Amino acid sequence: MFAFILRRLAQAVIVMISVALIAFMLFQYVGDPVVFLLGQDATAEQIRELRADLGLDQPFFVQFWHFLANAVQGEFGLSLRQGAKVSRLIAERFPATLELAMVAAVLALVVGIPMGVYAALKRGTFLSQVFMTVSLLGVSLPTFLIGILLILLFAVTLGWFPSFGRGDVTQVGWWTTGLLSAKGWHHITLPAITLAIFQLTLIMRLVRAEMLEVLRTDYIKFARARGLTNRAVHFGHALKNTLVPVMTITGLQLGGLIAFAIITETVFQWPGMGLLFIQAVTFADIPVMAAYLCLIALIFVVINLIVDLLYFAVDPRLRVEKAGGH
Repeated sequence: MFAFILRRLAQAVIVMISVALIAFMLFQYVGDPVVFLLGQDATAEQIRELRADLGLDQPFFVQFWHFLANAVQGEFGLSLRQGAKVSRLIAERFPATLELAMVAAVLALVVGIPMGVYAALKRGTFLSQVFMTVSLLGVSLPTFLIGILLILLFAVTLGWFPSFGRGDVTQVGWWTTGLLSAKGWHHITLPAITLAIFQLTLIMRLVRAEMLEVLRTDYIKFARARGLTNRAVHFGHALKNTLVPVMTITGLQLGGLIAFAIITETVFQWPGMGLLFIQAVTFADIPVMAAYLCLIALIFVVINLIVDLLYFAVDPRLRVEKAGGH
């Protein structure tokens, strides 16, 4: 286990250095930050002095080393658009994005897994066919269209939910959350459903396919031959082994929810990192773009490591293989 963790950590370091290099290249080849800071009317002397102050006159690898050292400390300089520290902007927006992603992920799991199990165990029934049809729509429709349709129906026509914003938030230390107030839940409902629909349908279809595959295996037949009840076979044996690939997809999708909540946050004007990134792209705010890229890569690396470790808890075959040296 220790060697496995060390290998994964080494891979994570290599991935993060590669992503940092890509982010650093944004500073080098996507516009000139000196021009953004000083404007088009700056003199050659002013440009030369600022480039020296920022260290942009140093060799490439020296600049990259300084960038890497600052990135490890969470420092990416100043936002070219807002003039504030990028780390502060990210810290202000990250709670909203993480909160939205976590609510969407929980919703997708709580609804998607039971739907997938039902569709597998009750194949051919009317409700099972309805689930499969809904899942096909959820996979096919683009996120922005789902969001617009939900706003049109539940915000504009029925007036049940607000169409934008985060609602009332509560300060808990440096963290802000809207989940401690009724208005916060009221505002997060539509964005969370919009973000969860694709993940929900994906999980449902995956659980159904894996469940059907597991139910055909020999050990399930042996469990039935021992006289175990359907409940014990389905939920004590089949479902547990079905969850191994589901964990992989769920882990990757959680990172995807955080990284690609951009469209949902834009549609609902949710004050998270996705909206901040869209604004940064619009104004070529390179430090914010670089920080977003590095943070998302870190989230994916951490989630993948956690998922790999969870395999050992769910699938005993992996522990046996590791113990046997395979």
